Amino acid sequence: MKRVAIACSAVAIAIVCAAPQQAAAGDGGGFAAGLIGGLAAGTLFGIAASSPPPVYYAEPATVYVPTCYWTRGRPMWDGYRGIWVRPRIQVCD
Repeated sequence: MKRVAIACSAVAIAIVCAAPQQAAAGDGGGFAAGLIGGLAAGTLFGIAASSPPPVYYAEPATVYVPTCYWTRGRPMWDGYRGIWVRPRIQVCD
């Protein structure tokens, strides 16, 4: 957007400056028009040069974090040791 504004205002100034005008003694309207046009062009250049670039903030992605805990599982027969054991298992929601 900044480049477009600068390019448009530069083209407008070039067209105004290139237009032929006749010199006339005592015509005070040309000075006022030039002054107002210069102030307007300066304002456009100032706005285009001073405006910061737009900043886009993206929301962070939703992350699912499961809650896990350790507990004892169902009793199982351990044939090697000949006993019932309850192994530790991790349960995640």
